[in-house]
Amino acid sequence: MALNVYLGIDVGSVTTKLALVDETGKYVDSYMLRTSGKPVLAVQAGMRELSKKALCEYNIQGVGTTGSGRNLAGALVGADVIKNEITAHAVAASTYVPGVQTILEIGGQDSKIIILRDGIVTDFAMNTVCAAGTGSFLDQQANRLNVPIEKFGETALKSTNPARIAGRCGVFAESDLIHKQQLGYPVEDLLYGLCQALVRNYLSNLALGKELLPTVTFQGGVATNSGMVKAFEEALNTKVVVPENHQTMGAIGAALLAMENHQYTENPTKFKGWEVGNMHFNSITNQCTGCSNNCEVITIVEGEMPAEHPKDIKDIQGNIIARWGGTCGRWDIS
Repeated sequence: MALNVYLGIDVGSVTTKLALVDETGKYVDSYMLRTSGKPVLAVQAGMRELSKKALCEYNIQGVGTTGSGRNLAGALVGADVIKNEITAHAVAASTYVPGVQTILEIGGQDSKIIILRDGIVTDFAMNTVCAAGTGSFLDQQANRLNVPIEKFGETALKSTNPARIAGRCGVFAESDLIHKQQLGYPVEDLLYGLCQALVRNYLSNLALGKELLPTVTFQGGVATNSGMVKAFEEALNTKVVVPENHQTMGAIGAALLAMENHQYTENPTKFKGWEVGNMHFNSITNQCTGCSNNCEVITIVEGEMPAEHPKDIKDIQGNIIARWGGTCGRWDIS
């Protein structure tokens, strides 16, 4: 039996997530893997794995992409909707967490806060600069303390006297952690101190001047860390809801946006099919010398890599899937 579904793809710098929802917006399935600096291969691997674990045939009615690699993913698979992460996370949260007014989201390389009122985004902020406000910061410090990241949360919750660690800067936080470690602080106090430091960093950088009203939801990979959940609840003095599929909420939101687009426009999907997972794509970078900007233009071509790298953009042959990087739009393709 075939099931009509909508596909959402969230390509981040650390992980790539794919999710499916049915025609009512109900979650069907998802898959997550590391991007590993190769977003094209990550999207393809995700497509193969999602198809492989399917319990029935999926009829894709629409596709949405989001994340830092949304345009690339959209070009590869044939997306009907390409939206930013703020919109995708807001749509997913308002669908699955009734009454949500504040969304906390922390990923591997960035973090964001989204304020909703009556289901509409009224304010947001993003941190893409300070490492101390991201999941990779916790990952690095857990490794330094020889604690598996999977055990971070449960170990941190054992803390009775958390260490006060400077969280305004990743470099200072790391040196402060080393100092406290050398003083003999227990590992659990160091870990929960790190959670509190990251929460302070997050709130001072992103939430300043914003009214954080309940219901508060915590999304992204870091929401798996129970120590972080507790630290947020203490700082905000309110319960923090962690959705069941918190790690893939961006992809779920993209799928919901694709569903909304299809139901509103009734246009057939541009989806290129599950076979995209087995196609060959190559990335070719050229410098445009048309003006003093000297833009680096990236071209994605379907097929095998040519024996000799084309020195000029206009010399690139084959089925060009996507192209970006130019400022003036001279090399853009429709």
